[in-house]
Amino acid sequence: MTQGSSRAQYSPGPARGAHVRKDGELWTLILTRELRHPPALVWEALTDPAHLHEWAPFDADRNLSDEGPFTLSLAGAPKPQDFASVVKRAEPPRLLEYTWGGSDLKWELQPITAGTRLTLWHNIDRRFIAWGASGWHICIDVLDRLLAGDPLGRIVGSDAMRFEWQRLNTEYAQQFGVETPEYKQP
Repeated sequence: MTQGSSRAQYSPGPARGAHVRKDGELWTLILTRELRHPPALVWEALTDPAHLHEWAPFDADRNLSDEGPFTLSLAGAPKPQDFASVVKRAEPPRLLEYTWGGSDLKWELQPITAGTRLTLWHNIDRRFIAWGASGWHICIDVLDRLLAGDPLGRIVGSDAMRFEWQRLNTEYAQQFGVETPEYKQP
């Protein structure tokens, strides 16, 4: 199947594998997925700028396998948005922590029989927690397909609207017991 036909047929599954840890206005999204790929391969996709460009909501100006500063550029934004970021911990192929704007992200990779259990912790303003869960849901689907050799191409920003982002947002909002701001397409 070519990327075009595969992408046209892509539909994210139901909201799943996510919960929130609440701390005032700043909540932490915890999203867990089992991927059918070994941790070393998943690690490469989480840290290599060329791989990130294929699935993540941002681009990195360097490999994230080493601690220290770097810049993340938001993908799919109407205007360029760059964020000074820092890799706080990089322990290949099991743990990656970095900042993105005012948020902290932590990726944990655990080997399992069928591949890797990937867990993401991302602190997000509670008003946007369902948005974050919906976006990461689609991004991780794209990551899984990329690693399986069936790339969909990056689906972020307003492009995600064509792939049931609104449905996912509603489902996650119901699961988390929140109302979300209305999204207005640019």
